Amino acid sequence: MALGWTDFIAITAVVFVAQSVRFGFDTEPSGSAGLPVTAISICLIVAWMVALRVYQTLDRRVIGSGSVEYSRVVSASLSVFGVLAILALALQLDVSRGFFAMALPVGTVALLVSRWLWRKWLARRRSDGDFIERVLVVGETRSATHLISHLVARPELGLHVAGACLPTARMRPAETALIVDDAEVGVFGDFDDVGAAVQACGASVVAVTSAEALGHAGMRELSWDLEKVGVSMMVSPGITDIAGPRMMVRPVAGLPLLHIDKPQYEAATRFRKALVDRGGATVMMLLIAPVLALIALLIKLDSPGPVFYRATRVGMGNAPFRMWKFRSMYRDAELRKQELLDQNEGSGVLFKIHDDPRVTRFGKLLRRYSIDELPQLLNVLGGTMSLVGPRPPLPEEVELYDGRVARRMLVKPGMTGLWQVSGRSNLSWEESVHLDLSYVENWSIMGDAAILWRTVKAVVTKEGAY
Repeated sequence: MALGWTDFIAITAVVFVAQSVRFGFDTEPSGSAGLPVTAISICLIVAWMVALRVYQTLDRRVIGSGSVEYSRVVSASLSVFGVLAILALALQLDVSRGFFAMALPVGTVALLVSRWLWRKWLARRRSDGDFIERVLVVGETRSATHLISHLVARPELGLHVAGACLPTARMRPAETALIVDDAEVGVFGDFDDVGAAVQACGASVVAVTSAEALGHAGMRELSWDLEKVGVSMMVSPGITDIAGPRMMVRPVAGLPLLHIDKPQYEAATRFRKALVDRGGATVMMLLIAPVLALIALLIKLDSPGPVFYRATRVGMGNAPFRMWKFRSMYRDAELRKQELLDQNEGSGVLFKIHDDPRVTRFGKLLRRYSIDELPQLLNVLGGTMSLVGPRPPLPEEVELYDGRVARRMLVKPGMTGLWQVSGRSNLSWEESVHLDLSYVENWSIMGDAAILWRTVKAVVTKEGAY
């Protein structure tokens, strides 16, 4: 309810500000339709609010998690203005295009910022134990443990594991405990005890992780029983690293089958991403050109050597390229690397050391705020990198890839990515690869926008940077 009122306040404020900027305080009829300006504004507000409801932006299942919430807000905003443009053209209404051109982007940004602020507030409250749903996990021990581990690690999702029903409970005393990541989860029997377990642990949601173990009849009867007591049911498809936009339930011969779309990094989608990359890099280069020149001067004054460092990395399709960076080390860094191998703190083939003695005084500042990576905008303009993507791998790292890991080479590496906003140097090699694969499998424009937003926070807080 509060979120809906916030949407209404944001839209109303933006629309009437746009009206006052475009028309002043004149409320006389505007355009060939002869409608008062205020009437047009009210119609726009109503249409916008209706569009937000049609796109289910207040669905509690998407509020506070993932990029779907933001995507729905943007889609609703674009659709309402698209419909209004069509009506204006069909009815030959001579309304001010400047008014709508001002209200659309500002209003959409206001809604997104409002949602983001609410999400931060909700995450804090959920971490404190408020606004949560109690979940009963039902399934085989292995799959149930996997889901419980994810939910325990993400308290901001608001899904608190209240208990579990496992087939192994038949061989152990009732109400024993399952230990997952130092969290103790009560076991309330086996699959035949789900109804009683819901009442015992006060669950409002039942999450089934092993539908095949319950069988078709068991799943149907369970859904009916839960419907009677007002408890919702979630079913895990048993597929990891696949996000919602690629999944769709498709009824076939009376059976609900989960349809998994191909990863969206081909044809028109790739062209759209390239357009965003080139346009964004061009704007950023123009805006920060004076800053880049100043940094180059300071590098030259700090230590002898070139301004830039060009490292060999492997890009899309295993094609090698030269990646631009500001030099942050002394010229003999590669020669001194052999002397420091015993101090390596990196994972896999990555070489990392806290307080690396090869880093220059000014280079430490560059690395702390990831400023040394700004020249990679040249790679984005040249088409070898993207603004957002997997981490650019070393050639020797790619040689060790198996078939699973090699999928990260299906897209261009990025200046930033999930690895950048999830810990950077604090991540293990396996964790970095997992995040890269998740990005490749579930790429979307809105996901890229969310990562860019989170990158700003990661850079400012210096999280995982050294």
